[in-house]
Amino acid sequence: MRPTVPWLRPLVALVVGGVFFIPLYIALINVFKESRQVASGAMSLPIPPTFDNLIRVLTSPDSLFWSSLRTSVLVTSLSIIILTVLSAMLGHYLARQNTWWSRVIMVLLLCGLMIPPQVILIPITQVLKALGLMSTLQGLVLFNVGYYVPFGVFVFSGFMKGVPRELEEAAAIDGATRWQTFWKIVFPLLRPATASVLIFLGVWIWNDFLNPLIIYGPREGTTIMTGIYKSLGQYAADFGGMFALMFLATLPILVFYLLLQKQFVKGLTGGATKG
Repeated sequence: MRPTVPWLRPLVALVVGGVFFIPLYIALINVFKESRQVASGAMSLPIPPTFDNLIRVLTSPDSLFWSSLRTSVLVTSLSIIILTVLSAMLGHYLARQNTWWSRVIMVLLLCGLMIPPQVILIPITQVLKALGLMSTLQGLVLFNVGYYVPFGVFVFSGFMKGVPRELEEAAAIDGATRWQTFWKIVFPLLRPATASVLIFLGVWIWNDFLNPLIIYGPREGTTIMTGIYKSLGQYAADFGGMFALMFLATLPILVFYLLLQKQFVKGLTGGATKG
């Protein structure tokens, strides 16, 4: 049935798009304004525009941006690589098992998606202290892997339902081991799911603020998000520099998304219509 008011849907879409665009507009234009202009009017256009904020952040003597960028790239890269490998193998195994205990494991993993990380943060810090991993990069990566692996397993197991089991059986007949079958036959077919897992987990881990602040600690170093918090002074704030730092912090993850966007939608919908 055709809508009685044909212009209503585009109008609602325009209004919703405008609401989401306002924060992006404020964040972008204030990159090219002096701090006093930002304080006097955050919505005003940058007239005249200036690149001093970006230059000041990139050439700061304390190298806050560059050190934070290195830490974020290292933490995010290690976390998503380990997560992708573990999630793909476990998702494949659970998808191919049709037993009651495999379904129980899947339910338990799905329950992990419902628990906010803030709820388990104190027990996690106690465990990391007992293991000697508190305030270490390894401890932060271990936390990311343990918390986000249920999401990866959920995506991969759903997508595995669209991969024919006959491919694995044919590889086994040809003499391939289960390890060779998974990495040479199955895993290349999981590119859309892999792209989705990498994008989602990469964005979540890159934008995480509380967990790196508590687990890694400001004394050992900062990620890009905790670096923005660290740049905020107690009695005075360089608003132009903060907006420039936020702008630069979004560029790596934006480029990462653009590189994988072709496979992104396929990974989201691949497991939704199977099984």
